[in-house]
Amino acid sequence: MHARPKRIAALLALAIALLVSVSGAASAAVAPRAAEGGAECALPQGTDDDTISILGRICDRRESPQAPVEGAAVTVEDEAGEVIGEATSGSDGTFIVDLPGGVVDNLGKTYVVKIDEESLPEDTSPEVLERDVTVNLDTDQSVTFPVGAAVAGTGFAAEALQLTVGGIVFSVLLAMAALGLSMIFGTTGLTNFAHGELVTFGAIVALAVDQMPGAIRLGGVNLTVVVAVLVAFVVSGGFGWVNDRALWAPLRRRGTGLIAMMIVSIGLSIFLRNIFQFFAGAQSRNYSQYSAVQPWEVGPLLITPKEVIVAGTGVVVLVGVSLLIQRTRLGKATRAVADNPALSSATGINVERVINLVWIGGAALAGLSGALLGLTQGFDYQLGFKLLLLIFAAVVLGGLGSIWGAMVGAFVVGLFTELSTLFVPAEFKFVGALLVLIIVLLIRPQGLLGRAQRVG
Repeated sequence: MHARPKRIAALLALAIALLVSVSGAASAAVAPRAAEGGAECALPQGTDDDTISILGRICDRRESPQAPVEGAAVTVEDEAGEVIGEATSGSDGTFIVDLPGGVVDNLGKTYVVKIDEESLPEDTSPEVLERDVTVNLDTDQSVTFPVGAAVAGTGFAAEALQLTVGGIVFSVLLAMAALGLSMIFGTTGLTNFAHGELVTFGAIVALAVDQMPGAIRLGGVNLTVVVAVLVAFVVSGGFGWVNDRALWAPLRRRGTGLIAMMIVSIGLSIFLRNIFQFFAGAQSRNYSQYSAVQPWEVGPLLITPKEVIVAGTGVVVLVGVSLLIQRTRLGKATRAVADNPALSSATGINVERVINLVWIGGAALAGLSGALLGLTQGFDYQLGFKLLLLIFAAVVLGGLGSIWGAMVGAFVVGLFTELSTLFVPAEFKFVGALLVLIIVLLIRPQGLLGRAQRVG
């Protein structure tokens, strides 16, 4: 009678220990190691005084390893828009701006770090000109400003094609995360608000492997990031198993309602997000490899090998999961449990085992999505939290519980998100995707591929 609480406590302890060790490994590697693509443009060392400083670097991504950009003017503004510090990048591309006041004075405040575009070399184009830095810990804050080749004036059609390429890559990764959420919802009915943290978990696990000393090589080829992504996929699946066995399965056995479980998932999301922030830091992270990749020019389009590999990997995974669900016994059992758990149990299907396997698969897909997102755009501890609404939008838009619907919804949301920047500022692109969701649900409440059902 007393063995079950002990097993649950042991599983919870294992999950927390796993989070601490993985996040701690990422936190211990604040300064990038000397690896391909980034050794010549590293962040400056942290200061040892009692003030908080903003440590930055400006790197030219057209060269490998990245080349430092010297002479760029940097300003730091407070929340009121007043300039509280200025600096110029040195010969190593780095700059340091000390924030006024002590540690306590700066905790919780947000500062804006801006680059003067006119101070950059004429043949370069910055990816971003400003970054927000929120001081949540009593440590120095790090920011990076990559620059690349100047983009020549392009027409509307060429710009739309370029955004479509980025939208397809983003849609594939969003589809993996949405597919995992849809599988869990379909078999359990749980609206899991902590699903975004499963995405972040995968990115942090990959970073921890990537930042280990040395490099993983096979036949002279550096496979560190490849191994990191595979490890993130496997460990994220294990983390999903721990989630279900330690938390969700006991709640199901007690007959906890879905609304109560949804509220528990909100609490779990906040808990995990704070764990990630505490151990991995609040700064933006990047993997050591593939940060400076020479793009291929296909007419007016610029496509990097990294985008092709990431999108291809995502498509293979999506097709594989779809075939598994459609063709295998496990897939048929999963669909049966999603349709009618009681009837499935009566026919001899182990419902709890199926749900546990779905949790493993859903978390593994989310973790893989997070690792590949980190590879394409970098990430911070809020990666999954920022994507959560888009993931929900994709699942609801495609049809709740529909595997194909989740993927179709993800492509609609992902492409619309990127292409909307042709007409609205980039800051509002997520808002446009949610607006499309509202309009579609007003016209077709069951979603694009969902089935109309009578309630009551």
